[in-house]
Amino acid sequence: MADAPAAAGTDHRAAGYWTVPLVRAGVAVVPAVLITFTANHSPEFGLLVFGAFALVSGVIVAVLSRRTLADSRERSAFLVQGIAGVVAGALALAFHGGGLGFFLYLVTVWGIVTGSLELSSGIRARRRDPADRDWLVMGAATVLFAIVVLVLPPNVVVSVGLLGAYLVMLAVYLGIAAFSLKWAVAAAAETSVDSIHPAAPNDSDTQ
Repeated sequence: MADAPAAAGTDHRAAGYWTVPLVRAGVAVVPAVLITFTANHSPEFGLLVFGAFALVSGVIVAVLSRRTLADSRERSAFLVQGIAGVVAGALALAFHGGGLGFFLYLVTVWGIVTGSLELSSGIRARRRDPADRDWLVMGAATVLFAIVVLVLPPNVVVSVGLLGAYLVMLAVYLGIAAFSLKWAVAAAAETSVDSIHPAAPNDSDTQ
């Protein structure tokens, strides 16, 4: 989760970044529930659910990260990540009748590209940004998800089910990470204020 020491160096712009993982978690909940409670795991259903998720999530990552991240390199990386999600989502929705092979190909490419970008952001921001650990975990988890989908024998029920499991993990982890980041930044801000304005000694301390 959020790294408290790194949060001490967070400026006012980055302090609002905790809303990004929170919104991402909320977006992942809907498709996760749909997949979990839908028995017909067809390729068309998988492409429609994945497409809607990737498209909305991509817009959120690109727009909100650009507004809340202070570092220009991080903003650029998440902008590219968001664009990749939008492109993958649009392709999935436009060609939702593409079949299982197209679903596997699109999910795998999306996972490797977006996961690698988020993982590299976490590595570059190590000990510098309070969200570095969350980027590392989510980037690695997304790449791992893509690899598992790639290497498993083609099976639409298993593949769409794996997408649902990934989305559940995404929603839970990012939801916790969002509030962990918010509290870490708030605690660092209080510590900074206390160090600048130390409490005045009382009468008993001066005697």
